[in-house]
Amino acid sequence: MPYSAGDAKKGATLFKTRCAQCHTVEAGGANKVGPNLHGLFGRTSGTVDGYTYTDANKKAGVLWGDDTLFDYLENPKKYLPGTKMAFAGLKKPKDRNDLITYLKESTA
Repeated sequence: MPYSAGDAKKGATLFKTRCAQCHTVEAGGANKVGPNLHGLFGRTSGTVDGYTYTDANKKAGVLWGDDTLFDYLENPKKYLPGTKMAFAGLKKPKDRNDLITYLKESTA
Protein backbone atom coordinates (compact mmCIF):
# COMPACT_ATOMS: atom_id res chain seq x y z
CA MET A 1 0.00 0.00 0.00
CA PRO A 2 1.59 3.32 -1.02
CA TYR A 3 1.42 6.67 0.76
CA SER A 4 -1.70 8.82 0.38
CA ALA A 5 -2.19 12.30 1.82
CA GLY A 6 -3.32 12.31 5.42
CA ASP A 7 -4.22 14.81 8.13
CA ALA A 8 -1.26 17.09 8.93
CA LYS A 9 -2.76 18.17 12.27
CA LYS A 10 -3.01 14.56 13.43
CA GLY A 11 0.50 14.01 12.05
CA ALA A 12 1.77 16.93 14.16
CA THR A 13 0.32 15.28 17.26
CA LEU A 14 1.96 11.99 16.34
CA PHE A 15 5.28 13.77 15.80
CA LYS A 16 5.08 15.47 19.20
CA THR A 17 4.24 12.26 21.03
CA ARG A 18 6.34 9.74 19.09
CA CYS A 19 9.21 11.60 17.35
CA ALA A 20 10.02 15.00 18.91
CA GLN A 21 12.02 13.50 21.77
CA CYS A 22 14.63 12.43 19.20
CA HIS A 23 14.12 14.68 16.13
CA THR A 24 13.66 18.35 15.21
CA VAL A 25 12.07 19.59 11.98
CA GLU A 26 12.97 23.28 11.70
CA ALA A 27 15.73 24.68 9.48
CA GLY A 28 18.93 24.77 11.52
CA GLY A 29 17.36 22.61 14.21
CA ALA A 30 19.63 20.58 16.41
CA ASN A 31 20.51 16.95 15.91
CA LYS A 32 19.30 15.13 19.00
CA VAL A 33 19.29 11.36 19.53
CA GLY A 34 18.21 11.34 15.86
CA PRO A 35 19.11 13.75 13.06
CA ASN A 36 17.29 17.00 12.25
CA LEU A 37 14.65 16.21 9.63
CA HIS A 38 14.54 19.56 7.81
CA GLY A 39 15.02 18.89 4.08
CA LEU A 40 14.21 15.20 4.57
CA PHE A 41 12.31 14.69 1.29
CA GLY A 42 14.74 14.05 -1.55
CA ARG A 43 17.67 13.51 0.81
CA THR A 44 19.69 10.29 0.91
CA SER A 45 19.86 8.34 4.17
CA GLY A 46 22.90 8.92 6.35
CA THR A 47 23.79 12.39 5.06
CA VAL A 48 22.89 15.03 7.70
CA ASP A 49 26.00 17.02 8.61
CA GLY A 50 27.08 16.68 12.22
CA TYR A 51 25.08 13.52 12.93
CA THR A 52 26.81 10.19 13.55
CA TYR A 53 25.02 7.46 11.60
CA THR A 54 25.52 3.71 11.66
CA ASP A 55 27.36 2.22 8.70
CA ALA A 56 24.13 0.46 7.74
CA ASN A 57 22.31 3.77 7.45
CA LYS A 58 25.11 5.43 5.49
CA LYS A 59 25.45 2.50 3.09
CA ALA A 60 21.71 1.98 2.54
CA GLY A 61 21.46 4.89 0.11
CA VAL A 62 17.71 5.28 0.65
CA LEU A 63 16.28 8.32 -1.11
CA TRP A 64 13.64 9.60 1.30
CA GLY A 65 10.26 10.25 -0.27
CA ASP A 66 6.58 9.55 0.38
CA ASP A 67 6.70 5.82 -0.30
CA THR A 68 10.12 5.07 1.21
CA LEU A 69 9.08 6.82 4.43
CA PHE A 70 5.73 5.03 4.41
CA ASP A 71 7.52 1.67 4.31
CA TYR A 72 10.32 2.68 6.70
CA LEU A 73 8.02 4.07 9.39
CA GLU A 74 6.11 0.79 9.62
CA ASN A 75 9.17 -0.97 11.07
CA PRO A 76 12.48 0.95 10.85
CA LYS A 77 14.69 -1.92 12.03
CA LYS A 78 13.21 -4.31 9.48
CA TYR A 79 13.42 -1.78 6.62
CA LEU A 80 16.98 -0.73 7.46
CA PRO A 81 18.72 -3.49 9.45
CA GLY A 82 21.51 -2.06 11.59
CA THR A 83 19.88 1.34 12.15
CA LYS A 84 20.23 2.72 15.67
CA MET A 85 16.71 4.16 15.55
CA ALA A 86 14.98 2.58 18.53
CA PHE A 87 11.46 3.51 17.35
CA ALA A 88 9.26 0.43 16.94
CA GLY A 89 7.27 1.95 14.09
CA LEU A 90 3.71 2.95 13.28
CA LYS A 91 1.70 -0.11 12.28
CA LYS A 92 -1.44 1.74 11.13
CA PRO A 93 -1.21 3.04 7.55
CA LYS A 94 -3.39 6.04 8.50
CA ASP A 95 -0.90 7.08 11.20
CA ARG A 96 1.98 6.84 8.74
CA ASN A 97 0.06 8.88 6.16
CA ASP A 98 -0.76 11.56 8.75
CA LEU A 99 2.84 11.75 9.97
CA ILE A 100 4.30 11.93 6.46
CA THR A 101 1.79 14.65 5.50
CA TYR A 102 2.93 16.66 8.54
CA LEU A 103 6.60 16.05 7.73
CA LYS A 104 6.13 17.21 4.14
CA GLU A 105 4.84 20.54 5.47
CA SER A 106 7.16 20.99 8.44
CA THR A 107 10.48 19.95 6.88
CA ALA A 108 10.24 21.82 3.57
